[in-house]
Amino acid sequence: MASKSLKDLLPQVQLKAEEFIQLCAENMIDVLIYCTLRSKEEQDVLYAQGRTISGKIVTNARGGYSWHNFGRAFDFVPLIAGKPQWDNSVLYSRCGRLAEEIGLEWAGRWAGKLKETAHCQLREGKSLEQERKDHGMA
Repeated sequence: MASKSLKDLLPQVQLKAEEFIQLCAENMIDVLIYCTLRSKEEQDVLYAQGRTISGKIVTNARGGYSWHNFGRAFDFVPLIAGKPQWDNSVLYSRCGRLAEEIGLEWAGRWAGKLKETAHCQLREGKSLEQERKDHGMA
């Protein structure tokens, strides 16, 4: 099962995730980070969703091609009174702008790609090819 723990993120990403949660709180937005590190196999299952298994397409990344696989990404949901606001585009946009203010890449702004409003990542100038190579996946 994919991790929800910030401790499974790279240290610098963990710090950004904590900063994101704090900045959202300062802006009167509660957020829950519900996914951090994901295995290649877990990513493949998500990729199959809406393609070969039922459900809505939620990612364009196969296993080994997601920043989640390297501890560089997390998914979040804004909360109101403790309840997830999965379809609240206004809250996601506010959170996304806050994430960008602290140097995270927010997938809700991706052009021409599947917009993943719940997804933030910290690449630190690395390409996915470089990250894969660093982990012996190239």
